[in-house]
Amino acid sequence: MIAGLYIDGNSVLHRAQAGPKIFAMVALGTGVFMVPDWPVVSLVLASVIALYRLSGFGWRVIIAQIRPMVWLLAIFFAVQLWLNDWQAGLLVITRIAAIVMFASLITLTTKTSDMLASLERALRPLKPLGVNPEKVSLAISMVLRFIPVIATVASEIRDAQRARGLDRFILAMIVPLIIRTLKMADDVADAIEARSFD
Repeated sequence: MIAGLYIDGNSVLHRAQAGPKIFAMVALGTGVFMVPDWPVVSLVLASVIALYRLSGFGWRVIIAQIRPMVWLLAIFFAVQLWLNDWQAGLLVITRIAAIVMFASLITLTTKTSDMLASLERALRPLKPLGVNPEKVSLAISMVLRFIPVIATVASEIRDAQRARGLDRFILAMIVPLIIRTLKMADDVADAIEARSFD
């Protein structure tokens, strides 16, 4: 099971238009950072998981979205525990988990072509100002796709570093993750340039 890839279905969320779903994702991502209490954000996360069930996804799919980011969340929690306290740690990881899980749910229930078309329509009024709707919509849709991909990469790095006995060293996790993420970004940029996307 690859996290964050479209799975065909007939749920309400599957049938909903891409525009409102993307707007909901932006609203959720903004909203959780405005909430200062981790129990409230935990309720948001629980609601997102409930949406998975309402969309017809079983626990296997849900766990597939969570598993790649478990160790990344553990690192963030450890850093916050060191710098602040356990409540700050819970607040950070529940925020990240809610955003990543909801972004994955959007990609699981929305075709990329629908996302691109919706974003382009929304950005078209800005074209006279020099905004390229096609480029912006592609960039945003790729961010949605790369959220679960980066979580998967983090899981792979964690497994590799554990085999080397380095899984307890934060830098041994963070540095390779940053390098691989930048490498993926370069590869995508090269691919777009090679196809003369404009």
